[in-house]
Amino acid sequence: MTHQKSPPPRIRSRRGLPLLALAMLALTGLCLLSLAVGSRAIGLDQVTRALFDPQAVEPEVAAIVTGTRLMRTLVAVLVGAALGLAGAVMQGLTRNPLADPGLLGVSAGAAFGTVVAAGLLGLTGVLQSIWFAFGGAALAGVAVFLLGTRGRGSASPVKLALAGVAVTYLLDSLTGGIALTDPEALDRYRYWSAGSLTGHDGVTLLQVLPFLVVGAGLALSTALALNSLSLGDDVAVALGRSLGRLRIRAAVAVTMLTGAAVAVTGPIVFVGLVVPHLVRAATGPDHRRLLPGSMLVAPCVLLAADILGRVVARPQEIDVSLVAAFLGAPFFIALARRRRLAEL
Repeated sequence: MTHQKSPPPRIRSRRGLPLLALAMLALTGLCLLSLAVGSRAIGLDQVTRALFDPQAVEPEVAAIVTGTRLMRTLVAVLVGAALGLAGAVMQGLTRNPLADPGLLGVSAGAAFGTVVAAGLLGLTGVLQSIWFAFGGAALAGVAVFLLGTRGRGSASPVKLALAGVAVTYLLDSLTGGIALTDPEALDRYRYWSAGSLTGHDGVTLLQVLPFLVVGAGLALSTALALNSLSLGDDVAVALGRSLGRLRIRAAVAVTMLTGAAVAVTGPIVFVGLVVPHLVRAATGPDHRRLLPGSMLVAPCVLLAADILGRVVARPQEIDVSLVAAFLGAPFFIALARRRRLAEL
């Protein structure tokens, strides 16, 4: 008698499709707002004309919209989608509500690898340094996992978070030490470590785009397996899931997404933590809705933080990473102070 694999459990999504449609509309609106808001306010009608008929507006307006703000907006969309998706996969894989590339040391590892490439080896090109970012992210993730699970078969959310904080501080100190050895590298590191969306061009985006696409494809392909894993390791194995292959595929996806994002903008924390919780509250635990929802909502959060940073200190700007940390820290504190921090 042949044994047939049981089908994966059906997880009903609540308001999943309406959320995705609403997120698409919000993302479109925030992209237009990002093109309009800045040290010089530009009307939406001028923004539209600058995009589709640059000759119909002043050359200065066309240069601001298409030359500066458009690239900044595209970077926010791609990096936000990468961080949101990476956070959702990490939370599903570890069943840890505090999982986030920034909190579990993955972003710090990618930053360390990037600075090693630039400060010690003189590799400043994105295609050169991105491989070091991948290596640093992978090593940091493994170190946090080993520290968080030492002496136990599984780790509590708080224990993994503490291990992530320890590894992050260690890597940050090493990164700063390397940057101090070269004044020019230190100047680049100060700007890059602040987590900025500015200063990038189309060539940089085209270089990292293949890594983001492959990482996103791998992450989205884990949705059904993460649904099974949410019921426990034993149930997932009984349903025919290979936990080893799942973990490798998810780890590669998180490494590629986080490494590529950090190589472009520097470390940006809390986006990958907050967004999956917001999406999960609307869609339920089904990763077939949660993962694409996080990809859409995270750019909205990052764009909103970037727009807020342009407005509150006008004509100066506050880096998006500082605004994201200011908005995300209270959420993290509230989550960590829960009386019972259950697994997902």
